[in-house]
Amino acid sequence: MIQNWEFSPDYCQLSLDELETALKKIPAYQSWRVFDPGAMYPVDTRYQAMPALTKKDIREHFPDGFVPPEMNIQQGLDRGEISFVNTSGTTDDKVTNIWNQKWWDASERSSWKLNSYASRLATGEHPEAILVNPLNVGIASDTVDLPMEQRRLARFLYLSERTSYSAWTSRHMDRIIREMAIFKPVILEANPSLLAKLCRYAVESRQKVFQPGLIVITYENPTNLHYRQIRRVFTSPTASSYGTTETGYVFMQCEAGKFHQNSEFCRVDFQPLKKEHGGPALGRILVTSFHNDWHHLLRFDVGDLVRLDEQGKCACGRHSGLILSATEGRFVNATLTCTGRLVTSRELDNNLSVIEDIDEYKLEQITTDSYDLHLVSRQPDKPQLTAAVASILKELYGKEAKITVIHEDKIAPESSGKYRISKALFPIKIEDYLQK
Repeated sequence: MIQNWEFSPDYCQLSLDELETALKKIPAYQSWRVFDPGAMYPVDTRYQAMPALTKKDIREHFPDGFVPPEMNIQQGLDRGEISFVNTSGTTDDKVTNIWNQKWWDASERSSWKLNSYASRLATGEHPEAILVNPLNVGIASDTVDLPMEQRRLARFLYLSERTSYSAWTSRHMDRIIREMAIFKPVILEANPSLLAKLCRYAVESRQKVFQPGLIVITYENPTNLHYRQIRRVFTSPTASSYGTTETGYVFMQCEAGKFHQNSEFCRVDFQPLKKEHGGPALGRILVTSFHNDWHHLLRFDVGDLVRLDEQGKCACGRHSGLILSATEGRFVNATLTCTGRLVTSRELDNNLSVIEDIDEYKLEQITTDSYDLHLVSRQPDKPQLTAAVASILKELYGKEAKITVIHEDKIAPESSGKYRISKALFPIKIEDYLQK
């Protein structure tokens, strides 16, 4: 396993400065001082001694807990430097953050440098179309169709105002396709499940769709099925952008397909899982944000699993920061085999995506050995499809696994507006799977 990652000369200093600021000045971290072995130790050792910051911690210390004493929140709000934003998610995942637009934009610009298409096309003034659930970002309207001009904001066009894709009629999707041709975005930023749905419709209706210079996949972890459906319509290059509302842009997929750390704007600490669960290449990440004077986050648990690239280098030539071969999905979406081995969303998808005729799916693990697969497919021979997917799932989860396949017309998103392809209906604690 590669461990000698390369970092820019500033990375160590930025990490040290953020740690010292947090421990000396930020109220939420005053109880963390007891974990610090001291300034005589290397900065990496000091970080490793610290606990993980959770969304529960942010809720408990909001809004003053992550702001240095010389920064006045009310004055920042009055001047328009900051605002409060709520993240989407389940009740346990929702959190209110201090939003610093200037910092966010700078983090995004830094991430563009990690992909040759983005670095060439993204000027900061380029027209960009956004196809995501407005619960995540955009302008929502479920009762009235909003004209194009009401969904324009500066250089952005929000292509859909609907908070549920079940409200996407053929007329609505025709409008999206038509507006793409009118607006001619240089970049299309898209939620992969929504873009895949649009592409299925475009294929069925035999419509050509405007080809942007780059498609940036965001807000959800894309699946092989998503990419397969998108590539039936788009020849544009794609890049998956990984980040969170709290931490900004953390990783960007390069033109060679690997994910590069946005090390100018964040520190990433990798914690491997136990070998029997995919470690040491598979693990969770804790993110420390840089340059955000209004919201100091140290070792924030973003809740995702990633896979380190074992070569530690990339054909694109970028070698500064951690390199990932893949993002594996949220830990809360992991499931277990009958013997208790952890299965990430990506591993599940790699197995199921060998079947061509699946449009959408969601696997729910009911108990330690029973699984319900909700499946959307236009294949008429449902018994044959049922047998095929059940065989794949038994191979993955165990021959004793009880598999129930439920054929659906559509699969609803979570309350966050995002889709998940798997989850266990019982608690799984990350601490039980981390390498000690």
